[in-house]
Amino acid sequence: MSEEKTDPRVLRTRKLIMDSFIDLSGKKEFKDITIKDITTEAMINRATFYYHFEDIYDLLEKVLSEVLLINLNSESYQQSELNEETFIAIFKAITNFQLSLSNRCHRGYEDTISRIIRDQLEVIFYKMLKKQHPTDNENSLKVTAIMLSWGMYGASVEWRRNPDTVSPEEMIRSAIPYIKNGIDLGSQGPVLS
Repeated sequence: MSEEKTDPRVLRTRKLIMDSFIDLSGKKEFKDITIKDITTEAMINRATFYYHFEDIYDLLEKVLSEVLLINLNSESYQQSELNEETFIAIFKAITNFQLSLSNRCHRGYEDTISRIIRDQLEVIFYKMLKKQHPTDNENSLKVTAIMLSWGMYGASVEWRRNPDTVSPEEMIRSAIPYIKNGIDLGSQGPVLS
C-alpha cells in the first residue's frame, strides 16, 4: 500500500484533488463544498477521492498542513538553532500562511487552522530545543515547545487583527529578548532544588 501511495501517478492524482479543492475554496465557503464538486472539478470518481482521503475534513487538513509545511520549510528550521533569526523567520511564515488563507478562509476553518499551525510549530520547536539541549528533561522540552507554539500562534492572531500597524518582523522582534532570556535561564536547570 505504501509503495502504491508513492507511485507518481497516485501522487499526481492526489495533487489534482488538492488543487481542485483549493480552486473551489476560492469560489465557495468550505461548508458549501461537496465531494461531488471536488470530483467534478478534478474529473475523477468518488472511489478515487476516497482512496486518497477519508472525507472532506481529511482533505482540508492535508491541504492546510502541506501549505503550511511549504511556508515553514520545516526541514531547514529543524537544522537551525532557536535564535532571533529563526523566531522571525517562523513568525513571518505563519503570518504569510494566514494572509494567504484570508480570502478563502471563513469561520469554519479557524479551529482546524489553529490546531494545524500549533501542531506543526510544536514539532519544530521540540526538535530545535532537543538539538540545543540534548541532555535536558524531555517533558520540560515538550512543555516549552507547547508554550512556544501556542504563544507564536497567539501572537500571529493578534498581528492579523491589525496587520497595518506593525510588520510581523517588528512585532516578534520586540518580544524576542524576553523569550530568549527565558530559554537561556531554562538551560541552566532549576534554580530551586
